[in-house]
Amino acid sequence: MVTLNDYLYNGDTVLKIIRKYSHDLKEESVKTGNAMDMLHSNFLLRLEELLVHNDFLTSQSQRIRELYKYMTRQYPYLAFTFKGRIKSLIRVEGKFNAYIVETVYDYYKKHGTFPDPAEIRSKIEHFRDLIAYRIVISMPRCHVKSVEEQKKKELECLYEIANMLPNFLELRGFSAEVSSFDHGAYSELLDEAVQPYFKDYILNPGGNGYKSLHITLYDNESRSYVEVQLRTKEMDDYAEIGPSNHLGYEKHQQEERARRDNIPVGECIYFDEAFERGMLLQQLDLSKVDVNMFGAINNSLINDGCGLYRGRLILPFEHLSRFQNDVID
Repeated sequence: MVTLNDYLYNGDTVLKIIRKYSHDLKEESVKTGNAMDMLHSNFLLRLEELLVHNDFLTSQSQRIRELYKYMTRQYPYLAFTFKGRIKSLIRVEGKFNAYIVETVYDYYKKHGTFPDPAEIRSKIEHFRDLIAYRIVISMPRCHVKSVEEQKKKELECLYEIANMLPNFLELRGFSAEVSSFDHGAYSELLDEAVQPYFKDYILNPGGNGYKSLHITLYDNESRSYVEVQLRTKEMDDYAEIGPSNHLGYEKHQQEERARRDNIPVGECIYFDEAFERGMLLQQLDLSKVDVNMFGAINNSLINDGCGLYRGRLILPFEHLSRFQNDVID
């Protein structure tokens, strides 16, 4: 079995690693008949295509920038950031294998048998966030009278942006995808017309307290899927540097171990290999990795200049609130 870890110590570029890993997975599939390895190989080629072809990213980011320019005019009092990224190779690999593990486990738990490759493929086809944009807003305290008012104003603005976003981007070549969200009610601040397109993790927080609004769009010009996340700064802090980040990792570890305990070893090669690849990534010591344009002191102090771990940045924009001495009525 080949794993991503096998390619992280030779000083190669990310592109060369993807090509080598994809090639070897394909050869392994031909040799063993493992359909998941072929699917895995082709999936990596999609990531390579994003990293190599920059023309459509330029077009896409310019059209996303139209939303940024609109918001600077519509919300001069707000501070906000727009960030875009191509998902990192390590996170892509982790998520791909996690999908297989989750799909096999859920199917086995329900039916007592294992899914065929087509069933697993259908799950992986929902991998829609290779490209993602995050919009984080903040209402500066100088504009409001209290913390409570600040939170209220931020939430109102966040949902107001969500309500206009699908139509705004549709006029610029994007089509909103109907969401698979089934966690219950939506906020009354989210218009009924756009509810089918959003995952409302604000009204329905994740198990670790994660809050955000998510929408997936299809870019008809580049023929690629794009995820847009909307958060307040408080939500973003909680997700990126707060308890959500640590608790989510711990919860994931526990879930993975529980799944392994419930699936007989050797009964499903798809599960066994995906689980092992996922565990090897979790045990990775980034300080020992030798990849061109990547460096790490440990698993927290990281300088990722190539998108190996943190993702490749494609759109950084910041808008600083104006009228710093004015209070909103």
